[in-house]
Amino acid sequence: MNSTVALVLLALAIAVIVGLCFYAWSLRKEVSRREAYRRDEDARAQQNSLENLDYVASALVQEQVDITEGAWRCKVLLEIIDPSLTERTEFKAFAEHYRRTQHLNTHSARQQLTARERMQEDKERLMAENDMREAVLKAAKAVLKWRAKGKSALH
Repeated sequence: MNSTVALVLLALAIAVIVGLCFYAWSLRKEVSRREAYRRDEDARAQQNSLENLDYVASALVQEQVDITEGAWRCKVLLEIIDPSLTERTEFKAFAEHYRRTQHLNTHSARQQLTARERMQEDKERLMAENDMREAVLKAAKAVLKWRAKGKSALH
């Protein structure tokens, strides 16, 4: 092999390596961009969940929403924010009320029930609400107190 062919092959190899380096760099930049976007989306979703939790807890305390709907929504929002939050003593009433009422039909499934079945479920729901009213309202107040602490309250 003469020196000209060797130099051409060397130049070609260097060009390929430089091209691959540029491609790897651009891929890394894209991965970083996507990770930053995902972090921003996660932060935005968490902030929206926190704001919704504020609204639902306030509505519960002011008794603008029934106990079952408010407890269910608070439980779900707390789980979205941080699944361990529903295990906190002050918030357990939401999970307990959910456990007691989760078998009840909602939306279209409720519409398919007979009037008697709906009445029976309403009776069961109202009994659970009466039993859990004070605990759920106390938990809602605890949420508002917890949220008043700001971002430091998450951890």
